[in-house]
Amino acid sequence: MQKDLNTIVADVREKVPAIKTRAEFEAYKATISGPKGVLTDVMKGMGKVPKEDKPAMGKAINEAKMAVEAAFASLIEGLEAAELAAKIGPAIDPTLPSPDSTRGTLHPIAQVREEMVDLFRRIGFSVAEATEVESEHYCFDALNIPSDHPARDMQDSYYLPDDLSVNNVSKEGEEKYLLRTHTSTVQIRTMLKQKPPIRIVAPGRCFRRDTPDATHSANFHQIEGLYVDKDVTLLDLKATLDHFVKTIFGPKAKTRLRPSFFPFTEPSFEMDFFSPDLGKLSNKWLEIMGCGMVDPEVFKAVGIDPEVYTGYAFGMGIERIAMILQGVDDIRYYYQNDVRFLKQFA
Repeated sequence: MQKDLNTIVADVREKVPAIKTRAEFEAYKATISGPKGVLTDVMKGMGKVPKEDKPAMGKAINEAKMAVEAAFASLIEGLEAAELAAKIGPAIDPTLPSPDSTRGTLHPIAQVREEMVDLFRRIGFSVAEATEVESEHYCFDALNIPSDHPARDMQDSYYLPDDLSVNNVSKEGEEKYLLRTHTSTVQIRTMLKQKPPIRIVAPGRCFRRDTPDATHSANFHQIEGLYVDKDVTLLDLKATLDHFVKTIFGPKAKTRLRPSFFPFTEPSFEMDFFSPDLGKLSNKWLEIMGCGMVDPEVFKAVGIDPEVYTGYAFGMGIERIAMILQGVDDIRYYYQNDVRFLKQFA
């Protein structure tokens, strides 16, 4: 019987290392310690062992069982490790350089907007915002835009149905509401809430019934500036805009003001600039914004005495500035969500 135990243990130690799967292990285990296994048969034979030999035989059987169980336990540990490795995949060397991760970035328009806002913040302007749904009063009346102005036509602006309820907008009386056509509405709301001195920029979305083409979009972005205080002059406006142009387009950029007309400024101007550092647009005069001194009628509409205070205002399209800076010749590219285009500015 002792010889049988030695044979069993030797067989286990020889065959266990060759087992590669759990199914093979279960099949082999049944031949050793299963109900009909060889080790089980030896244990059943203890009843035939002489009484004086039973202690020694019992000890031998226990030692054989422990040896077999140790071999099986080692095999199971190895099989489990192999199964886990198969699930995890190949070993990872933490000392190897990791692949570059894909990170998001601001949209090209947002990048330019933030650059412009940061520039004006550095020279004392704060940022003001207001709702994109406005009444005719804030969008037109308070800005001295006459009732027969083309911008007030249904064909040029997005008017809202009278029965439409809009979150965060308190409708007043029978006034008509529309999606704002410019961010000048923020200037009016700011002057109504805040006493001079006022120095703000107002970036935001605007909406007009424009037919989309290379330079027009029904949804676009503007940034407007307003400075109101005592003794503000045209020279202050020119100095501010010169600083803006030279910072954005390079120190060699030059500017000029051309007389123009806007209902809310008097006098009014269009500003052009040229720069030798703009590639194919170098040394060409490019129109970039409208500006002027705040019309006294606008001050009266918001309760500011035009005999005491003066101010200037300016406004420009953010897409226009972005297209010049980024060399883009069609505004529609910004809104097609084409990653091939957008990642150029990441």
